[in-house]
Amino acid sequence: MNRKTVVLPVLAAGLLTPLLAGCGTEKGGSAGGDAIVVGTTDHFAVGKNAPAPFDPAAAYDVAAWGVMRNTFQTLLRLPRAGTSPVRDAAAKCGFTDTANEQYRCTLREGQTFSNGHALDAEDVEFSLRRLKRINHKGGPAVLFSNLDRVEAHGKNRIVFHLKKPDATFPYKLTTPAAAIVDSQTYPADSLTKGGRLTGSGPYALGSIDAKSAVLTKNPHYNGGLKLQNSEIELRFFDGATGMEKALKAGDIDVMGRTISPRQVGRLGEAQGNGIELVEQPGQEIRYLAFDTDDDTAGKKAVRQAMAQLVDRKKIVRDAYDRSTEPLYSIVPAGLPAHRNSFFNKYGDPSKEAAERTLRKAGIDKPVKLTLTYTTDHYGDATAKEFAVLKQQLNESGLFDVRTKGVEWDRFRPAATDGKYQVWGYGWYPDFPDADNFVAPFFEKDNFLGSPYTNREIRDKLVPQTRRQTERAATTGTFGRAQDIAAEDVPVLPLWQGKQYLAARDDITGVEWALNSSSVLQLWELGRGESD
Repeated sequence: MNRKTVVLPVLAAGLLTPLLAGCGTEKGGSAGGDAIVVGTTDHFAVGKNAPAPFDPAAAYDVAAWGVMRNTFQTLLRLPRAGTSPVRDAAAKCGFTDTANEQYRCTLREGQTFSNGHALDAEDVEFSLRRLKRINHKGGPAVLFSNLDRVEAHGKNRIVFHLKKPDATFPYKLTTPAAAIVDSQTYPADSLTKGGRLTGSGPYALGSIDAKSAVLTKNPHYNGGLKLQNSEIELRFFDGATGMEKALKAGDIDVMGRTISPRQVGRLGEAQGNGIELVEQPGQEIRYLAFDTDDDTAGKKAVRQAMAQLVDRKKIVRDAYDRSTEPLYSIVPAGLPAHRNSFFNKYGDPSKEAAERTLRKAGIDKPVKLTLTYTTDHYGDATAKEFAVLKQQLNESGLFDVRTKGVEWDRFRPAATDGKYQVWGYGWYPDFPDADNFVAPFFEKDNFLGSPYTNREIRDKLVPQTRRQTERAATTGTFGRAQDIAAEDVPVLPLWQGKQYLAARDDITGVEWALNSSSVLQLWELGRGESD
């Protein structure tokens, strides 16, 4: 087997171009042939806590967004390489004022939804108004909390009025939160029911059940992407082991989320079995979140003592077989604004320093806490990770920690409702900018549902960075926000991930199939010849 390491362009800060030029047709192989089968451990069950897994007004997780980015259009999208947004459903977009408070887009001509309905500016206005009106708890409306109003002018022009300057607004328009829905099909004040969706993206959702979902080429698509295939089957697996067996047997063509750490080593070392492993830098982060209103976890000294004890290198070694990297900041390495704030404050793990912190605050030991994690969303290694965390904290004698695993469909709403003291979360960025690792955690109505408030971050630092179109100029300001997070520890960063895909060697485009937000770009996959 061959193993490719793909080095993506550095996520350097650059100008968010005032008028965004679009990319044309992107080169690749010919579409057609049998469906390309992509394995995943993601599941899309419809239930009480997830009544509409693909509704843009509610969905806010990497699995659902992976389907939605392939079936919906947004005005802008992230390019194949690089970080500056390019046009998708829009012919052009840009700020119309120097304060970055008004943003205008003009639609491409001839846009059509998969059901044949015409797409126009009123659908864009409807989609954003609907997102904000429904304001689903734990959903993506927080990304557009700064949007004051959106107006359709005729059939093709849309104007966005912002409450405050926001140079990152074009990035937000690339996310499925800004997916354009059919105003004739979607209810204005409530979510759609079940797994159906109607979009104008490169694929349409043909069918979905408990075992698989079929995405077929959308004959009405009129965007700038060239599909390298005509059909994708997403096949759902209960675990990575079964998915690996299916890949080796030729039952699937691509092995996607989630490849376990041991599989990375095993697939990378194997030779001559017709499979290729692709490794890329990633921006996925894993962290602990705290209920800062809790009687125990709400005490800053308790959180600081945990930050002083956690040994990230051992977590990476013992739970992830070194397939991830230790992370000492809420902003991942690779972004210009990254600063190792947690290491700068706490240094290497130290029981003595943690004990001094607790003693100074008058906190009796051992401190009793429950750490909750999801058993079926982030991969098989999550349970190992929490076993390592428990061992580290309890062996210090300063903590009496128990861990609890909960299935994702119950875990996510309970975490948002503040039911846990300390819980583990992963974050896949909505867009590649430090803003997306700061604002969603610390703004009002934040993604975590956290009661933690820091006025300097919320009222000064984030607004200051959003006035700066030159993103390199935000480094110092975001550095200050990271230092505050290390001092108060409302979240405790643990590690940063890499991205892996494994595929049969007759599948082309694998190196382009994951973007910087860990979302599959299924249109890049094609079928060539085996080596």
